[in-house]
Amino acid sequence: MDLDLIKNTFGISSFRGKQEIIIKHILNRGDALVLMPTGMGKSLCYQVPALFMPGICIVISPLIALMKDQVSALQRKGVSADFINSSLSKSERLERYSKLKSGEYKILYVSPERFQKKEFLEALNHQSVSLLAIDEAHCISQWGHDFRPDYTKISWFREILGNPTTIALTATASFRVQEDIVNQLGVVKEKIKIFDDGLFRPNLKLSVVDCFDTEAKYQTIFSELKKTNGASIIYFSLIQELEKFSHWLDTKHKKHFVYHGKLSSDQRNKVQTKFLNIENGILLATNAFGMGIDKPNIRNIYHAQIPGSIESYYQEIGRAGRDGNDSDCKLFYCEDDLAVQMEFIDWQNPDRTYLKKLFTTLLSKQNELSGLDYGTLQSYMTFKNKGDHRIQTALNLLASKGLISGDMERGTLQIESEWSDSLFSEEELLEKKKESQKRLYQTLLYTKTKDCRRKFIHEYFDSTFSGCGNCDLCLKSQVSN
Repeated sequence: MDLDLIKNTFGISSFRGKQEIIIKHILNRGDALVLMPTGMGKSLCYQVPALFMPGICIVISPLIALMKDQVSALQRKGVSADFINSSLSKSERLERYSKLKSGEYKILYVSPERFQKKEFLEALNHQSVSLLAIDEAHCISQWGHDFRPDYTKISWFREILGNPTTIALTATASFRVQEDIVNQLGVVKEKIKIFDDGLFRPNLKLSVVDCFDTEAKYQTIFSELKKTNGASIIYFSLIQELEKFSHWLDTKHKKHFVYHGKLSSDQRNKVQTKFLNIENGILLATNAFGMGIDKPNIRNIYHAQIPGSIESYYQEIGRAGRDGNDSDCKLFYCEDDLAVQMEFIDWQNPDRTYLKKLFTTLLSKQNELSGLDYGTLQSYMTFKNKGDHRIQTALNLLASKGLISGDMERGTLQIESEWSDSLFSEEELLEKKKESQKRLYQTLLYTKTKDCRRKFIHEYFDSTFSGCGNCDLCLKSQVSN
């Protein structure tokens, strides 16, 4: 391993935490599951080995924005990297397939769906894949907080690629999720090594602020914004609530940016670019913003509504203080917000009756699928009840069982197989829903703990706790002593 080459390419003087051990393990052809806090350099754990291993490194990533950021950073460093995803035009895609075929790439980022494309597999067939990296690996597990059905085919991808050395990376995973990730990867359990680089981010101050109602919450957040410096992200669970607070801030003449899934991709890109390039700034966002975002000087992460799990909360606060300087992470808790997350759990866990009804509806509209949109499909399913948001999850579940394929937004949705009740176990669907309810309950307990916020999070992840001294409860205890 040429340390000078690494230092010159990546601009680092030394490795952090377990980076060097992990890199050497990968170079020795060992498989790995890496748990590392957000902002601590997970990407280097596969990017460095990729430079020294023969052939190409394929990186499976869940988000288009994440791929673009990673690839841009690598290209600036002189690494032959690129991405192939649905954001490209047909001519751009064909050009990159051609480059892939001729061996011009060292690192290539793709979404899991790309493995369903014949042209991609054909181009890849001409290359030797020495390393497979799965970013945001918690997406693999149905017991994780951000399950993506396409990730369930990872073991099949590995087989297609000739079972290359594999590294899966995530910031958060409980023991149950770790076990599920390893099972889904299809690696030999005895040969994969789990590297847990800990959760400890001592520069993040953790606090919970109890708010009587929405108006009190708004006023409290506004007071914080007036006295704080640096960039701030305020996370919301609901777009509707985000927009409501945005209007309220407008009446206070407080400048801010807004980022959520209903904005067009151009609008989101503009907001993201502006926010990343200013020293101070306030961004109101849903969890659509943040994964893979590289802004080291975010000073404040506020949660205006309670998150659905400790996993997602920890991942989101991990975007603060990547430069190592003190940063504030406040959760503004209002009891009314709990109902929002409980509704989310219902949406994210449709039962078998609903799944069967959706499939039967799609079957009856088989000749209209190319022109179908979510609103129309929802009207068939719920009689225009706009408060019901089960369809996206249900479509993903149908796709995961091979009943449908394609994408509704691109007009490529189609039926692939016949329905069978045996495809979905009522017990498993119910167990998954209960697991989501348990995760939400743990997040509620976090807001109510009287001991130490950081200790609570470490115990939740079964991680070694080495002390805190930087949460509202510990600081209050120090003052009283």
